[in-house]
Amino acid sequence: MVLLGFVLIGAGALVIVSAVFTAEMNGTTLEVVGLGVSPLGLFLLGVGAGLAILWGFGILKYGTKRTLRQRRESKRLEELSEKLEVADRERRRDNDDADQDRR
Repeated sequence: MVLLGFVLIGAGALVIVSAVFTAEMNGTTLEVVGLGVSPLGLFLLGVGAGLAILWGFGILKYGTKRTLRQRRESKRLEELSEKLEVADRERRRDNDDADQDRR
């Protein structure tokens, strides 16, 4: 998820930067990266790039929250597992002591 977010942000930023630095006006048409684009096409390209960046940030945020939640849950499960192992050892030790007292 995080990787997809970075890819969308990078793609949107690349489109915006390339449009800003390579746009040229030839009569009534625009040239962006050597391709003829209408003004409406340039507008839609900008909207698409903006949406890609916004979706990228949203996916990045969601992926980061999910990863952090999984790490917390894993850490909590490890702590509980350690407590269970300690309690199990103590129970075995108590059972062994009780068996030795009976003999």
